[in-house]
Amino acid sequence: MSRLQKLVIGRVSLGILTLFVVSALMFVGIEFLPGDLAQQILGQSATESTLAAFRAELGLDQPAHLRYFDWLSGVLRGDFGTSLASGREVSELLGPRLANTMFLATYAAAIAAPLAVILGLLAALWRNTLFDRGVNLTALSAISMPEFFVGYVLILFLSIKAGVFPTLARIDSATGLWDALYRSFLPALTLILVVVAHMMRMTRAAIINVLASPYIEMARLKGVPRWRIIVQHALPNALAPIVNVVALNLAYLVVGVVVVEVVFSYPGLGQLLVDAVSSRDFPVVQAVGLFFAAVYITLNVLADIISIMSNPRLRHGR
Repeated sequence: MSRLQKLVIGRVSLGILTLFVVSALMFVGIEFLPGDLAQQILGQSATESTLAAFRAELGLDQPAHLRYFDWLSGVLRGDFGTSLASGREVSELLGPRLANTMFLATYAAAIAAPLAVILGLLAALWRNTLFDRGVNLTALSAISMPEFFVGYVLILFLSIKAGVFPTLARIDSATGLWDALYRSFLPALTLILVVVAHMMRMTRAAIINVLASPYIEMARLKGVPRWRIIVQHALPNALAPIVNVVALNLAYLVVGVVVVEVVFSYPGLGQLLVDAVSSRDFPVVQAVGLFFAAVYITLNVLADIISIMSNPRLRHGR
């Protein structure tokens, strides 16, 4: 087995182990929440016999470790259990919400990723110019503001005052593509403003770091144009850190939509998670939390693998 294969298998194995640990911690965290779940659902007027029967129906009369492995085996079979609030299968609830969340994340990523790389390249090309300082100032301002604040500012100016976009991003399966893009623009723009700043600054820093290399100086001495040095020589060698930060921010676009979806009442997994926590619908909370963890870990593992594949020193051990 080559060094490259060992590195890739090691990253994948570590990702699977991390997901297993996260699922266990999430289950334990829910287990230690105060209050009696059966009492919360049935109310204070429920008799002890009714509570005991309901606990047995939910499996709460079994030890915690048995319930965890029973839940985990169900997840591996694609069975996430039944919602305590609606009585429906959790997988049925996740389907349309997952589609909406992935639509919003893809919408934001399709704009944010190329925009961030282009701005980072231009900032490195025109380093210490007015453009570079302006872009960095804007990026720092976007990073320093929390998502909910950015969302409310956009609602105030683009929805309430200007009346250009709707305040609430309500979409469903019957909504057409262009209508969905229009209704989802404000939450997508909120995510774009936050993640573009991180990706742009990392792209700029990676390019500037590579520009200090001796072979770049040799290209300058040969009279190669600056834009060509950056695009053809610096960018490919700065790809590993850029890919890492892009993958991390793409993971954020999926798992960090909770606050944004709540602000705009967007019918995605984030809104479903908040509603499930409010109603103590633990099967839904566990399913959504596990999905977010799986997406975040998977994208991090992919970023590591791409970094390994794009780095000759890691591939050949030099």
